[in-house]
Amino acid sequence: MTTMATKRKITNAFNFLLNLPILVIILLPLLYTLSISVMPPSEIYQNHLIPSSINLGNYVKAFTNPAYSFLTFIRNSFIVSTTVMLGQMLTCSMAAFAFAFLDFKGKKLLFILVLATMMVPGEATIIANYLTVSRWGWLDTFRALIVPYLTSAMGIFLLRQSYLAFAKELHEAARIDGCSNPRFMASIVIPLSRPALGALGAYVFLNTWNQYMWPLLVTNSANYRTVQIGISMLYDIDAESLGLMMAGVVIVIVPSLSIFIFMQKQLINGLMAGAVKG
Repeated sequence: MTTMATKRKITNAFNFLLNLPILVIILLPLLYTLSISVMPPSEIYQNHLIPSSINLGNYVKAFTNPAYSFLTFIRNSFIVSTTVMLGQMLTCSMAAFAFAFLDFKGKKLLFILVLATMMVPGEATIIANYLTVSRWGWLDTFRALIVPYLTSAMGIFLLRQSYLAFAKELHEAARIDGCSNPRFMASIVIPLSRPALGALGAYVFLNTWNQYMWPLLVTNSANYRTVQIGISMLYDIDAESLGLMMAGVVIVIVPSLSIFIFMQKQLINGLMAGAVKG
């Protein structure tokens, strides 16, 4: 037993050493960005990799500069990303439940049509979506940022694959006992599908948080603009202040990194659960 444990430790150490160069390559741009954001302005253009002293003035300026409201951008991104995430978890779970457990005419054809929408790039529909929300008077509102993304074919597919792992006899037994579909879904399916739902939620939150083109098109005032536009506004306000822009980048990527670090296992388990059965 001791020999096996020793071999396992040696194997893990060897794998870590093999992955170390890749880890350094991945983290190097992030660490350099962080270094520039806290570097004194006099050292930024002198090709210094490590600052001689820590200067947090760029972070203070990013939050307190009266020319823009970075806190407002962060608040807007959290509102939009969280609402879209919860909306997709609700709508995609209901659609996936129908495709996995219910029998109705045209079910396979409808599912194929849903999957076919995944082949249409977002750039092909962005003009039509813009004209629609403009005609409805939704420009420069949270509705324009949220409503077009309240469901997705990828989310429906991911959750359907997860629901197919459930035995159909379980649903049939629940129906015989008088359990309705909403109750069966809420009390059995959803609790047992938390890995897939967590993976979908994290994926949708990150995608929405990092959106740039759509929020730029449908918003005109700082009251509704998101953090990705806020970073570009930092450049427009002071193009020579590289440290300020890097501070904005670090602030924006903190939620993304936090979700990936703390939900890494759930992301992997959820995506793998959706790939087990097709």
